[in-house]
Amino acid sequence: VVAVNGAVFWGWDGAGPQPSYALAGGGPEPDPRAVLEPDKDGGWRVVAERVTVVVSRHGAVQVCTPGGVVLRRELPPRWWEPVGGGAARWMQRSEVAADARFFGLGGRAGGPRLRDGVYRLWNADAGRASGAGDDPLYLTMPVQLVVADAGTHLVFHDTTWDGSVVLREGAEGAGSGHDRAGHCEVRMDGGPLRCWVMVGTPARVLHTWASLAGAPALPPAWALGHHHARWGCGDEQEVRRVVAGYQERGLPLDAVHLGVGHHDERRVFTVDQERFPKLPVLAEELRRDGIRLVSVVDPAVRAVPGDAVFESGSAVDAFVRDAQGRTVGGVGRAGESVFPDFTDARVRAWWGALYEERLGQGFAGFWHDMNEPTSFGAFGEPTLPRSARHALEGRGGDHREAHNVYALCMARAACEGLRELAPRERPFVFSRSGWAGLQRYGGTWSGDVATGWPGLRASLSLVLGLGLCGVPYSGPDVGGVDGGPSPELYLRWLQLGAYLPLFRTHAGPPAGLGEPWEFGAEVLEHARGALLERRRLLPYFVTLSHLARRTGAPYVRPLWWGAPEDRALRDCEDAFLLGDSLLVAPVLDPGAGRRAVRLPRGRWYDTVTEETHEGPGRVVVDAPLSRVPVFARAGAVLPVTGADGGLELEVWAPAHGRTGGGLVVPDAGDGWEEPEIERYAARRQGGRVVVTREVEGGGTEPPRPVRVRGLG
Repeated sequence: VVAVNGAVFWGWDGAGPQPSYALAGGGPEPDPRAVLEPDKDGGWRVVAERVTVVVSRHGAVQVCTPGGVVLRRELPPRWWEPVGGGAARWMQRSEVAADARFFGLGGRAGGPRLRDGVYRLWNADAGRASGAGDDPLYLTMPVQLVVADAGTHLVFHDTTWDGSVVLREGAEGAGSGHDRAGHCEVRMDGGPLRCWVMVGTPARVLHTWASLAGAPALPPAWALGHHHARWGCGDEQEVRRVVAGYQERGLPLDAVHLGVGHHDERRVFTVDQERFPKLPVLAEELRRDGIRLVSVVDPAVRAVPGDAVFESGSAVDAFVRDAQGRTVGGVGRAGESVFPDFTDARVRAWWGALYEERLGQGFAGFWHDMNEPTSFGAFGEPTLPRSARHALEGRGGDHREAHNVYALCMARAACEGLRELAPRERPFVFSRSGWAGLQRYGGTWSGDVATGWPGLRASLSLVLGLGLCGVPYSGPDVGGVDGGPSPELYLRWLQLGAYLPLFRTHAGPPAGLGEPWEFGAEVLEHARGALLERRRLLPYFVTLSHLARRTGAPYVRPLWWGAPEDRALRDCEDAFLLGDSLLVAPVLDPGAGRRAVRLPRGRWYDTVTEETHEGPGRVVVDAPLSRVPVFARAGAVLPVTGADGGLELEVWAPAHGRTGGGLVVPDAGDGWEEPEIERYAARRQGGRVVVTREVEGGGTEPPRPVRVRGLG
C-alpha cells in the first residue's frame, strides 16, 4: 500500500497496518494516484510520486527513488517455529547502498551513527548507570533512518516483540573492485511482519513519520527552561533552601523535581506528611516565583491492604495476571508490588484519574520512572514474567508482546487523564521508557547515565538518535548519577544541556548535592552564563517546539540534516544543529581549550566574537571553560529574550548577495490556542540589513525590536 503521505506499507501472511500501537488514529488513506503495473519476471511495480516499489515473484521488495535508484532491497523473509511450539519467529535481511549510514533504533548510547553490531529491541533497566557500550537501554524501537548519497529513507518494522537488528555498513571499492552493500537483518521472536518505508529528504521523511505515528506533544513553555532534581529531596525546608540558593545567586530555575523520597514509604500517589506537611502551599509559593513542581510516578503499586491505589486498582481488576488468573507480583521501590495493565483502556482510565491527587498537591508535571517495567528480582531479568497476561486492547496476549509498549501505554494513560482533569493546560509528561509513538504524549530522558566523559558523549548520542526516531523532546541527567563529577566535567555537561530540549541537572546518591555552587566560584560563574543563555534562547526553543509539532523535525539535528549528501557531515557526531539557525559544538573531552568543528555549507558566525567562517570545511576555534563554541547561520532570524524581558529578533547579517529569514511562534506558554507563525526575511543593502515581516501582499516593518549582529 502507498499512503497519501508517501509512506509505503507491506505486510506478510495477510498482516495489515492495524492494530498498531505506533500509528496515530486509523493510519493514512491509500494514495489513489499510485499506479500498480506488472513488472518483468512476473513481479509487480507500484509507482507513486515520491517512491517506486518493485516486488519480485519470489517476494523480494525493492524501494527506489522516483528516478529508479535502489535505496533498499528486502530479501524474502524466513519464518520458523520455536522448539516446543509458540509464536513463529521471523527474519528479514535487507541491503542498502555501500555508502549508507544507519541511525535511530531508539535511545542508543553508542550512536548516533550505528556501526556494525547487534542492537536488541527490548526496553531494559540494567540496574546500574549506563555507559557508552551498554545496549539495550530503556527505550528501544524498530525505527531506522538510513542516509546515503542517493537519498534518505526511514524504515519501521511494526511489531512490539523482543528482537534484534544486526547492522553491517558497506564498503566502497571492496572485493575485486566492486562495492560491498550495507546489510541489515531484523530478527523478531514473534508478531506480524509489517513494514513501513518513507523516502525523501530528512525533513520530508520525519514529517511523513510524524503524520503516521502522531505529532509530538507541545510542552508548556516552562518545561523548556531549567529543571533541577536530586536523589532524596529531604523535606520542604530543603527544597526551599535549594530554590533560595538559585535565587540568591541569580541563576534561572523553572522546575524542581521531587523523586520517590517525597512519597510515603515510596508508595505512588502519596506524600510523606512528616517531611512535606504543606506540599500544596510550597507548590503555590514556588509557582508565584515561576517555578513548577514535578513529581516522579512509578507504575509499581505496593501490594498492601489499606493502600488506596492498591485497593482501588483491585476493585477494578487493574493489575496484570498470570495464565491461571492470579495477580502477578513483583518488587518495586516500595517493596512487594503489583503492576497495572496499561494495555487495557479501562485500566488506563482508572490510572489517569489518579493524577487528580498529584494535581491537588500542586504538581505541574510528571516524571515516569521504572516503567520498562522494572521489577527487582534475585534471578532472571528485572521485569515481569514473559508469561504474564495482558489485555492488549482486547486481543489478549502475554508480556513478550506487551513489554515494549508498557511505558507507552502508561504515558497515554497519564496524558488522557490530565487532559480530562486540567483541560486548559498542556500535560507535561516525560518517561524513561517508551516505544514508537511516545512523542504523542511527551518526551523522555536518558535515564541513569554514568558519570564520566563517556557518559557526557553518550548524552548527545541519545538525544540525536531519539530525535531521528520522531521523539524530539529529550535530554540527559546533567552530571550523571553514579558518582561525583569533577568541576570541569559538570560544567561541560551543563553547557551541553543548556542547548538540549530537556535541560535537567540531576544528582544521584553518590554524586553529592549537585547544585552549581557546589563546584567552586569559577564553575558557578560559567554555569550562570550557560543558564542565562538558555533563558535568553527560550523563545527560540518555544518556536522549535511548535515547529516539531507541525513538521516532526527535531529540535536537535545532526549536521547533515540539510545536506545528507555530504559524507564528512554524516560521520560527524560531536556537534549538532539546534533548529535551522544555530550550530553547537560542545566540549566532550577533558582539558580541551580548543576544538575542531566541521561546518556545513554557507557562512557561519561565532556568536561570541562574531568572526565569520565559511563552510563546508573544518575550523579550529577557542573553547574556554566559560563557553562552548556556538555558531549562527548567516541570515538567521532568531526569537530571543531581550534585555527588557520581551521578545526580540536577533538577526545575523546575510552574506553579500544573499537573503535570509526565520520563523517565530509567539506562544503564551500554555493552553491550546493556536498561535500564528510569524515569518521574517532579511536582506543585505550595502552596509545595512533590512528585516521585514512577510505577510500576504508583501513585507511590513517588524512589530518587535530587532538587533542585527555580524556587521562588524
